[in-house]
Amino acid sequence: MKILKDILYKVPIESVKGPTAIDIKTIQFDSRLVNLQDTFVAIRGAAADGHLFIDAAISKGAQSVVCEDLPSELAPGITYIQVKDTREALAVMASNFYENPSANLKLVGVTGTNGKTTVSSLLYQLFKSLGFKVGLISTVTIKVDDKEFSTQLTTPDSLTINSYLKMMNEVGVEFCFMEVSSHGIAQHRTLGLDFAGGIFTNLSQDHLDYHKSFAEYRDVKKRFFDQLPKNAFAITNIDDKNGNYMLQNTKAKTYGYGVKNLTDYKVKVLEKSFSGLKLNINGNEVWSRFIGDFNAYNLLAVYAAADLLEVEELENLQTLSQLKPVDGRYQHHISETGIHVIVDYAHTPDALKNVLQTTNDIRTRNEELITVVGCGGDRDKTKRPQMGRIAGNLSTKVIFTSDNPRTEDPEEIITDIEKGVEPQDVFKTLSITSRQQAIKTACSLAQKGDIILIAGKGHETYQEVHGVRSDFDDLKIVKELLAQFKK
Repeated sequence: MKILKDILYKVPIESVKGPTAIDIKTIQFDSRLVNLQDTFVAIRGAAADGHLFIDAAISKGAQSVVCEDLPSELAPGITYIQVKDTREALAVMASNFYENPSANLKLVGVTGTNGKTTVSSLLYQLFKSLGFKVGLISTVTIKVDDKEFSTQLTTPDSLTINSYLKMMNEVGVEFCFMEVSSHGIAQHRTLGLDFAGGIFTNLSQDHLDYHKSFAEYRDVKKRFFDQLPKNAFAITNIDDKNGNYMLQNTKAKTYGYGVKNLTDYKVKVLEKSFSGLKLNINGNEVWSRFIGDFNAYNLLAVYAAADLLEVEELENLQTLSQLKPVDGRYQHHISETGIHVIVDYAHTPDALKNVLQTTNDIRTRNEELITVVGCGGDRDKTKRPQMGRIAGNLSTKVIFTSDNPRTEDPEEIITDIEKGVEPQDVFKTLSITSRQQAIKTACSLAQKGDIILIAGKGHETYQEVHGVRSDFDDLKIVKELLAQFKK
């Protein structure tokens, strides 16, 4: 049991109706999960307004309610807490309820359009290899040292975040690395967390279905760094045109990393192939299993963060060279017949461009580069023609197909993608609605030495069509299909 007034510590309160020195069992923002003596927080969401479910929460046993607007009639025996923003209140309350768990470990947030999963996952891997107890909160998974939990959001809600951080405290986790999405920042999911550092990877168009403009998207990302404390560090990609902007108002100690500009942490790509990268990091040569210039940036960000977290340089470099690529992030496979397959999560124009340019940098031009790509439904429509144009420009053959159509018509999504293909590239393209059939077609077209890029879903093991999820694993499917084509 917790005392309501204790979990309201530091919550900006506008009015209180009823006693706050009362016991509560837990906090809920979904009325369906409320039990006796819970506190219900009414959140205004995209699909529903929690204020409409206050009576339902009370009928299920809620003893206190946190809301932005008080009901016209107050139920007897119920404490009402009025606040300006219930999302902000929920974040602070969650931290208080779980006894501020982020203060008991070193929490590092990673934000940006691309690279968040790779950087956070590799930091987990690096510190785990060094013998530390480590936590990870990412798009792919949540890890509490050795225990793994599934996740569906890049940045979970504030109650979930704090509950996992509390679990980490209980098993002695010393470091936690966390992806911080623009949705998470905008919805105050990370408010109240005590960050030891933040990393900015890069910024390009994404989530304009949610944010009103690119400027708003950029400024939401910046807010994460604005909120870092003065004893934290802030690391930015100095080569990104928004890199310095992110740190303009931060109180944290700032550092830069990059390839092109003189900065605190610098990397030079010495060699690149499908077997890996040879890099020079701050004057030290190191070999890695990763492919592509964009991964040089990711590895440098990992090196910089580990350095600022006081990992000795030689240990840092040695462990960096042993790190393994993250599932679904430029994941490379060679079939028995010598066909290269790359599965990547690239679902933004910039990410797709990076992956295709990386592949073109490595290939000899004597082979085909066959790209299978789609776009997600119920998401930013403006990026669809851009991805069609990029795929057409940088591939020798392109098959447009379904990604996760969700509730949209997959054929209409493909039509949006096709609109971006330039006239000289139209002859390269096919459109096949079934993703499995599209991958099968790519396999049938490929010869020894050719490269098949399957973009958009990466690590995901499902496909969502008409709101229903079914099993679908790009890498598993392409391996099975290639085994059938003996060429």
